[in-house]
Amino acid sequence: MAITASGLGSGLDINALVSSLVQAEGAPKSNQLDRQKSAADTKLSAYGTLKSALSTFQTAAKALKDASAFQTKAATSSNDTQLGVSASSSAAAGSYSIEVVQMAQAQKLNSVGFAGATEVVGTGTLNITAGSTNFSITVDSSNNTLAGIRDAINNATGNSGVSATIVNVDDGLGGTESRLVLSSTQPGSSNAITVTATDDDGNSTDTSGLSRLVYDPNGSGVTNLTQQTAAQDALIRVDGMNVTRSSNVISDAIDGVTLTLKPDGVGKTNEITVSTDQEAVKKALTTFVDAYNKLDTTLKSLGKYDASTKSGGPLVGDSILRNVQNQIRADLRTTVGSNTDFDTLYEVGIEIDRNGVMSVNSTRLNAALEDNYSAVSSFFSGTDGMGTRLSNRIDEYLQTGGVLSKQTDRLNDTLRSIKDQRVALDDRLASLEKRLLKQFTAMDVAVAQFNNTGAYLTQQLAKLPGFG
Repeated sequence: MAITASGLGSGLDINALVSSLVQAEGAPKSNQLDRQKSAADTKLSAYGTLKSALSTFQTAAKALKDASAFQTKAATSSNDTQLGVSASSSAAAGSYSIEVVQMAQAQKLNSVGFAGATEVVGTGTLNITAGSTNFSITVDSSNNTLAGIRDAINNATGNSGVSATIVNVDDGLGGTESRLVLSSTQPGSSNAITVTATDDDGNSTDTSGLSRLVYDPNGSGVTNLTQQTAAQDALIRVDGMNVTRSSNVISDAIDGVTLTLKPDGVGKTNEITVSTDQEAVKKALTTFVDAYNKLDTTLKSLGKYDASTKSGGPLVGDSILRNVQNQIRADLRTTVGSNTDFDTLYEVGIEIDRNGVMSVNSTRLNAALEDNYSAVSSFFSGTDGMGTRLSNRIDEYLQTGGVLSKQTDRLNDTLRSIKDQRVALDDRLASLEKRLLKQFTAMDVAVAQFNNTGAYLTQQLAKLPGFG
C-alpha cells in the first residue's frame, strides 16, 4: 500500500511530486527493457514465420524423397457405371478384360403368414447359422410372438450375420398378414442361413408351433421358410478365366487391383487399364514448387531493406537467414550426380527465373516422365536425390538442437531475463517511493512546525509595546 501525504505544512502535493520523481528515475531503464522486449518478440515471431515456411517446404520435399510417390498407380475402367476399379502402388501396369457374369447377393427368407405381429408362434429353442455366425435363442412366454422372436434374433449375443424384420403383406383374401423375414447381412453362398428348432410341442420338423420357422435344406431337408433371394457368389471372368468370390468388392483377383461390381455391369465386359499415375507426380511437383515460392517470399520479406525509408524486415542482416537462403539456393543449383539421365531441376521441367521464382515447364516435365519415368523418380528420391538433399538440409535448421532451436531458446532466455529485470526495477522503485514519501513527509512536518512557531512568535511580538 502506498504511503500518502497531504503536504499540509509545505503546501506541496507530495504524492504527485514523489510519483514524478519515481517515474523519472525508472523511465530510462523501463524504456530500455521495453525496447529489448519488443526486439526479442519481433525476432521470435520472425523465426516462427521462418520455421513455418521451412516446414511446409520440407513436407513437399519429403513427399518427393519417398520413392513411393512415384509408384502410385492409376486405374481406369471403360465404364465406371458398370465396373469400378482402383489400384495400389503394388499393382503392375497392364490391361485386363473383365466380364461380370453375376454379382454376389445375400440370402433372404420369409415365413408363412401370421394374423399379426402379436400372434403366438410357439415356444422352444431356435438355432440359427449364417457363415461364421452361430447362435441360439430361447423362446418362452415372454417372447413367443412374431415380434418377440424378431427382437430376440436381432438382440441375440453372437449374432452378427442375420437381420430379422416383419413385413405386412396382402393375404390374397382382401386382408393383410405378417411375415417374418430373415436376411443374411453378408452376401455369398458361404453366408447362407440355416434355422433348426427344438419345438416344445414335441415335433421340431412339422408345420406347426416353432417348427414353422425351420429352414434346413442340407440337414433335415425341412424348408418351412421360403427363399426369397438365394445366397449367391459373385462370378467374373478375367481375360476369360473364372473368378468366384463371396463379395462384390474383389481385391485378390489381380495383384494390387480392387474391382467393384455394379448392377449395371452384369452380363457386360469392360476393359480396365492400370498405369503409372503421372498426374499424382505432377501434383506433388506443383506442391513442391508452390512451397518453395512461399519460402522464397518469406525469406525476402524477413530480410528486406528499404533504403528510402531506412527500414527493414525483422531479420535484416541476420546470419541465420542468409545461411538458409544461400544453402537452399545452392542445393537447388547443384547437380544430382548419382543420376546419369537427369542432373538438374531444369532437365526435369522445373525452372527458376532471375527473380528466384520457381515454375513448372509442363512440356519438359511431360517429356521427362514419358522418356524415363524411373530416372525422374531417382532424381528426387535417390540417396543424393533433390528431395532427399533438401529434406536433410532443412532438418539442420528445424531439428531440436538445430540453429533455429538454439536461437529461439536464446530469445526466450532474453525475455525471461527482461521479465526478471522488470520485477527488480519495480521493487527498487517501490523502495524509492517509500523512502521519498518518508523524507518529504518529515520535511512537511518540519515545515508545519516552523510555520506554527512563526505564527506563535508573531502573535507574542504583536502584544509587546511598540509592535502592531
